[in-house]
Parts: sequence; structure tokens; C-alpha cells
Amino acid sequence: MNGSSQSRLNWIFGTPPGAPGRLAPRWLFLRALGLIYFSAFFSLVFQIRGLIGPNGILPAGEFLAHVANSVSGLERFWFAPSLLWVASSNHALMALCWVGMAASLLVVANVWPRLTLAVCFVCFLSFVSTASEFSGYQSDGMLLEAGFLALFLAPRGLLPGWGADDPPSRAALFLLLWEWFRIYFESGLVKLLSGDEQWRHLTAMVDYYQNGPLPTWVGWYAAHLPHWFHVATAFLTLALELVLVFMMFMPRPVRLACFVLVTAWQAGVIVTANYKFLNYLVLALGFLLLDDRAVERLTPQRFRSRLAESSPAPRSTHAAALRTAIAAVMLTFVGYVTTAELLRLPFRDLPLPTAPITALEPFRIANQYGLFAVMTRGRYEIEFQGSNDGVRWTAYPFRYKPQALHERPHIYAPYQPRFDWNLWFASLGDWRQNAIVPITEEKLLMNDRDVLGLFAGNPFAQTPPKYVRAVLWQYWFTSAAEKRANGDWWRRQLLGLYAPEVTRTANGTFTVTNWPEPLPPHD
Repeated sequence: MNGSSQSRLNWIFGTPPGAPGRLAPRWLFLRALGLIYFSAFFSLVFQIRGLIGPNGILPAGEFLAHVANSVSGLERFWFAPSLLWVASSNHALMALCWVGMAASLLVVANVWPRLTLAVCFVCFLSFVSTASEFSGYQSDGMLLEAGFLALFLAPRGLLPGWGADDPPSRAALFLLLWEWFRIYFESGLVKLLSGDEQWRHLTAMVDYYQNGPLPTWVGWYAAHLPHWFHVATAFLTLALELVLVFMMFMPRPVRLACFVLVTAWQAGVIVTANYKFLNYLVLALGFLLLDDRAVERLTPQRFRSRLAESSPAPRSTHAAALRTAIAAVMLTFVGYVTTAELLRLPFRDLPLPTAPITALEPFRIANQYGLFAVMTRGRYEIEFQGSNDGVRWTAYPFRYKPQALHERPHIYAPYQPRFDWNLWFASLGDWRQNAIVPITEEKLLMNDRDVLGLFAGNPFAQTPPKYVRAVLWQYWFTSAAEKRANGDWWRRQLLGLYAPEVTRTANGTFTVTNWPEPLPPHD
């Protein structure tokens, strides 16, 4: 490689001069990314055994065994890249979470960020690759994509400080902003392409706060704002996702104005809905719209002084060249796939090579996004109930999703209750396509401790119930008058049996005692 070619690669992929003036935004983004990783692993500590443990709803060991029987040779490890191939016991699952939490805190502390970010990525990928239905969320792909690109953005060294001797890779910086852009723009595209009349008529936000997966108490108040407010926010959502995000590519003052707008927008979304760590990640990616000068104006003098004191240090030419070559290959690969995925949204028949897309798919590092393409028209809740006589039924209390009418909807994101979240999706379809519901019924008949840990309590703590069923309710926010009269946040109506009523026989098998009647159409 001649000198001029090497210089161009250095300029793009991050050896000095790298991206000057972006040390502070990188520092802020990586600290935020560490906190988001921590929230993801922290929430799994309390759920992972019930979700994918050996006695959980969808055991990781059974999934990997199925992969091993279906995919030959070493290809299975590419299809399901996970450390859980070594062991998938409860101890292994908990170790995965605790190692991930420890590594994420080291990222926050800025200790060996490249290594600790790699540990976070591998641990989270290990869960996502084996969690089946419990990891089919766009937010998981967003975090893995951002986490992978952050490996090329992070400074080298054990205690790198600002990393002035290792400026941010221009390619990694751009691809992270490209991810930020695509999350918004692709979400806007799918709204248009879906043909959903609620977006076309700007009524998508009228019931949004009520019908989303896990509402908040702030959302209750937002739902009671005037109709013109909901029309305006629907219009602004489309404007932000389809138009305003292009401010990213414009001169510095416009780009900084974009940061202010999207940060305020994300703050509003965070308090009115619980979307796990999704909005926090999008907000953190927005930090990369800033530069050192902008951060200096917004931070205390001590912070500015430390940034001003940072200065480049000499580095190994050979190490820099190797990193440049690796970054060039990996980031070009990711850049192609993410661009192809964007183009395939409006142009489905575009003849683009698909081999790179297929190759990266198991790693979730180059994704296609699109949030709220079609708005749900009602709020439905699955409730598990147990009985000893088949007449009097007692509900199993949930930790997070709406159930008790008087209980105020809480704000707990970025904590992610995956079981409650999946039940919201299941409520919109048929039980035959949502195996987690009948499986959970069977686990409750056994008083399975790990699965019961996903609930707020066990009304049959001494002895398992004789019968378990899953029923479907429709929920609505109460009106302001209703809330003043009785203090309830919700009202509801029973729609009927959602999944078969099940009992456990003396020999340990499960028998259906009542089949559900067809439910009214709902979506």
C-alpha cells in the first residue's frame, strides 16, 4: 500500500488525525452505552432463569440442541453465536449476566474500553442468540449494532482518559450516526409503506398512550390532552422521522439544532411509554451529533479543563496499520449491509447481493428497523388464573403490565420485563402462534419456581392449583371523571378464554379441560 492510500485509510478509519474535535461526544456516548448494557444485563438477572433456564419457558439448552440437529458441523456456531454452547445451566446463565454487568460498569469507569465493550457484546449476543421469542426485539439489534461499532470507536489502552492519542474512527463515528439516522428514517418509511390509515389520517396518537406495550402514568395524562395535540404529535412524528433527521448531514449549527430537537423528543417518549432501553440508546447515539466545542459550553469548568489538557501521544505505526485494515474490512461490510437493508424497504425487488446480509444476520450488527408501522387499535391483556375447583379462579399477579385497575402505571425503563412484553404481543394474536402461553400454564401447574419468579407473587404457594387457564381482557384508560370518582387508572372487560384450560393428571401429564371459543377480532 502506498503512502497516499494509507493516509486516506487512516483519515477514514481512525488512526491520527481521526475525527478531531469529537473526543467529548465519544466519551459521553461510551459512558451512556455502558449504562445501557448494564440495564440490559441487570434486568436479565431477575428473569433469565424463568425465560431460558433449564426449567424456564423456552430453555436455551433445548434451542441449541435443536440447532445442533438441524445445522451441521461448525456452521451451527455461526447460526447461533453464543457462549451457552459451553453450558446453559442456571449457573451459566447467571454467570453470563454478572460478567456482563461487571464489564459494563468497567465501560462506564473507562477501564480498558475496547476489551470491556467486547465482553459486553459477546455476553449480550450469547443471550440474544439463544432466547428465541424473548429476544426478537428491534431494541436488541440496535444495542448489538451500536455495541459492535463502538469497538472501533473506543480508544485503546487500559486507562485511556479522553483517548486524545487515538481519535475516534471517522468510519465508526459515521456508521453509528448512520444507525441513529436509520432508526428514525426507516421507522418513518414503514409508516408510509404500511398504508395504515391511522398514520394517513394523523390519528395514530389518539390511543397510542393507552395501547402501547407498557404504558406509564404520564401517558394516562397525555392520553387526555385535546384531539388537536394528538394530531399535531402524529404529524411531528412523521416530520421528525422523514425530514428533520436529514439535519444530521447539514452544517454544524443545523446539526446541533437537530440534537436539541431529538433529545427533547426522546425525553417525552421516555416518560410516556416504557420501551426498555430503546429510547435511551437512541438518545445516546444522538450525543455523537455534538462536538467538543458544543460539549464544553454545556459542561462545568473542571470538565472543560480536563478536555483541554488532553493531547495526542505517539503510537505504533504497525499497530495502527493493522487496526486500519481490520476496521476497513469490517466497517465496509457493515456499511454495505445496512445501506442495502435501507434500500430494500422501498425497493423490495432491487437486485442487491444478499450473501453479506445473510452472513451478518445471526450477529444482529447490521439491521433493518421500523417502529410502529401499524398502530394497534385496542389494549388486550392476557391473565393467568388458577383454581382448585374449576369455578373460583385466582389471578397470578404481574410485576409490570397492567392488571389491577387501581394500580398506577409505573415508569421503569430502561428495565426490560421481557415476559410481560411478550404477552402484549401474544394478546394481539392466537395462542397457537404464541407457545409461551400454554407452556407457562403447564409451568404454573408445577409451581415451577423459576417461571413463578416472572410474576409478582404466587397465590398457590403451598400447593399448585388443579387447573390453570389464560383469559383475555380488553383494557381502557379511565376518563378523568372516572378517576376522580373511584381512583382507578383502568377499566376492563372480559373477552373470554384465550388459551386452553389445563390440568395435570396423577401421572404428570397435562390434559385440556376446556377449549377456548373463537374470540372477537382484535388487533
